[in-house]
Amino acid sequence: MALIVQKYGGSSVADCDLIKRVADHVIACKKQGDDVVVVLSAMSGETDRLIDLARQVQATSDPRELDVLLATGEQTTISLFAMAVREKGFEATSFLGYQVPIDTDSDHGKARILDISTEKLNAAIKSGHIPAVAGFQGVTPRGNITTLGRGGSDTTAVAIAVVLKADICEIYTDVNGVYTTDPNICPNAKKIDKISYEEMMEMASLGAKVLDIRSVEFAMRYGMPLHVRSSFTYNTGTHVVKEDETMEQVLVSGVTYSRNEARITITKVPDSPGTAAGIFNPISDANIVVDMIIQNTRAGDLTDMTFTIPRGNYDQAMGIVQKVAKEIGAERVAGDQNIAKVSIVGVGMRNHAGVAGKMFDILARHGINILMISTSEIKVSCVIEEKFTELAVRALHEEFGLDHE
Repeated sequence: MALIVQKYGGSSVADCDLIKRVADHVIACKKQGDDVVVVLSAMSGETDRLIDLARQVQATSDPRELDVLLATGEQTTISLFAMAVREKGFEATSFLGYQVPIDTDSDHGKARILDISTEKLNAAIKSGHIPAVAGFQGVTPRGNITTLGRGGSDTTAVAIAVVLKADICEIYTDVNGVYTTDPNICPNAKKIDKISYEEMMEMASLGAKVLDIRSVEFAMRYGMPLHVRSSFTYNTGTHVVKEDETMEQVLVSGVTYSRNEARITITKVPDSPGTAAGIFNPISDANIVVDMIIQNTRAGDLTDMTFTIPRGNYDQAMGIVQKVAKEIGAERVAGDQNIAKVSIVGVGMRNHAGVAGKMFDILARHGINILMISTSEIKVSCVIEEKFTELAVRALHEEFGLDHE
């Protein structure tokens, strides 16, 4: 007998028929003799609908009240799921974040989990019930409801699996697993049977939307095996596990891309101590994440700085940087939202030379100019013009041999 934590995303519980199907899926596991804890997201599109309601009554939603509103999405799903299980002759009990409780800090909208009580969940499991836990939400020490941010249900599931000492955490979604790239761009993309935590973290951070990056960080920290699989089949998906020797034999495991990119350039910046801090501290204070940074030194103690940010933060960031540029005496600020980032990921890069050069050569032969470059031990990322995104992904996927079995 195993203890399994299963998480089902919004597309898996988009309507009552699908919720009943998930109930069948969970019951089938229960019939095999395993104990199951289920973590559920809100129905597909429900969180966006609630956000839209909030905007209709308040231009800038109060963070505390918005969390109270958004938490109702998961409340609906876990209740309907428990009803569906009971209708099929099995026992289930729903738990909201505060009922478990899942303790978090007070950072509304992007709270972090501090602790999870196991008493009520273990009692439910011992009595033969299937606990259905609301993902994405928790409670502060003062009793205020919080949410964990987009993708937070993945993190909830992994954290619960860790504290319950589960054998595995299964993340169910609408795809069969993690692919070598987006099948919508490359029909020959292959499902990856096994991938390391580090590779999965890189792919999640670089645009792959199968898993939330925080959940992978959590799993890696505590060694919790993950299994990404489809809620619409019983087929094996992708196992996310500790790195082993077989993984290092594969040079590149996947190609990712992100169109959610913009870049800002400040020219003729005084090249003196504290200047970089003066530019990037106000951006950080506005909770804008900076990705790549390039600094080019000019003659005469001047430098140019170029950096990338999420496209949704472009207008806000431009306003901040233009103000800072005036204060420090920089020449001008320029921006570009028509860019994308393509990346190759693979733990095999650690022991192989020339991978970055091969990537640059592939892009050059297809007439794709590289605007910025960023590397780590297991990834190489290039910023390119957005119009070349699909061409770049297909070319890299093919020439690194990912089209082949």
